[in-house]
Amino acid sequence: MPRDPICYIMGAGECHEPPPAPVKGDFLIAADGGYSHLKKHHLTPNLVVGDFDSMPEITGINEAVYIIEATGIIEGTGTTVDTLVLPREKDDTDMRAAINAGWERGYRVFYIYGGTGGRLDHTLANIQCIAELARRSGRGVLVDRDALITAVCDSEIHFPESARGTVSVFAHTETCTGVCETGLKYALKNAMLSNTNPLGISNEFIGKAAAVSVKSGILLVFYPKTI
Repeated sequence: MPRDPICYIMGAGECHEPPPAPVKGDFLIAADGGYSHLKKHHLTPNLVVGDFDSMPEITGINEAVYIIEATGIIEGTGTTVDTLVLPREKDDTDMRAAINAGWERGYRVFYIYGGTGGRLDHTLANIQCIAELARRSGRGVLVDRDALITAVCDSEIHFPESARGTVSVFAHTETCTGVCETGLKYALKNAMLSNTNPLGISNEFIGKAAAVSVKSGILLVFYPKTI
C-alpha cells in the first residue's frame, strides 16, 4: 500500500541521525543550521529556510544567491536548491517557517529531525509546531534520540502488536476528553486528561495491537523509535 509523501525537515538541534534520503514524491528541507547536519551526511535539501543565525560561516549574509555560494549547497552537483531567507526579527521560528513552506507545497506528513535537544525552549516550540499540524489535520513527528513524538487532534494513532516499550500521552490543550488507550497494560476509556496532570505517562505495550485516541483536544504521544 503506497504511503503519503513525506516532508522531511532537518533542524539545528541535536542530530541523533539524519533523515533518510527522500524517495520520489518526498521533500527535504534544511531549517537554518540543519543544513550543516545534512552536509555532514552528504544529503542535499530541496529547500533551505532560515535567517541563518545558527550558521556561523554565513553570519551577516542575507542574499539567497550568496548564501548558496557561501555554504556550498550545490557543491558542483548541478542540483538547484531553493533558498528562503527569513528576517532576523520575526514572529515565526525557522522550524515553523519550514513547516509552512512544506504545507504550501501540499505536504501533510512531516518528519522532523534535529528538532530536540539543545535549548529546551526550542524543543518545546517544535512540540507546539507538531500540535499545530495535528490541529490542521496533518501529522508531525519529532524524531528524538530514542523516541518519536507526535500529536493527535480529535483523532487516533495505532500501534502494531510487535510494539515494545512504553508509550506516554499528555494533554497539550487545557483538557483532552474522551481519551482511550486500548491494547496496553493500563486501559483507559473515555478519560479526561489535563495539561497540569501527567496521568498518561509510562503505559506499556503488551504484545497486542494497540491504539490511543482522543475525542476532543490535542494529545501528545511519545513512543519508541523501534516501532
